[in-house]
Amino acid sequence: MLVEKLTFGSVTIDGVRYDKDVIVDRGEVKKRKKKESKKYRDRFGHTPLSADENIPWNCKQLIVGTGHSESLPVMDEVFETAVRKGVNVTLMSTPEAIKLVNNKDTNFILHLTC
Repeated sequence: MLVEKLTFGSVTIDGVRYDKDVIVDRGEVKKRKKKESKKYRDRFGHTPLSADENIPWNCKQLIVGTGHSESLPVMDEVFETAVRKGVNVTLMSTPEAIKLVNNKDTNFILHLTC
């Protein structure tokens, strides 16, 4: 995978530009579907990453790019689910996360704004 460009609000991976948050699941890029997490928005002031979403757990490590300013809230239930599944979850800024996008056995959730 080649991350060609990251700007506030978009990322270009392998020649395809994405203007919404993305998931990288075993090398496949998909749109993050955060509909299930929107019900928690008022509690966090921003739609968080919740365990209600379709998180790509089929990995040893999940890296969550929490945005340019590291502002994406991640609910405790995500960490609790990760422990049950034996997945190590690491939070970091999205610019830092994309540097690791080719790590084997690692999936990603990349927040493209804040």
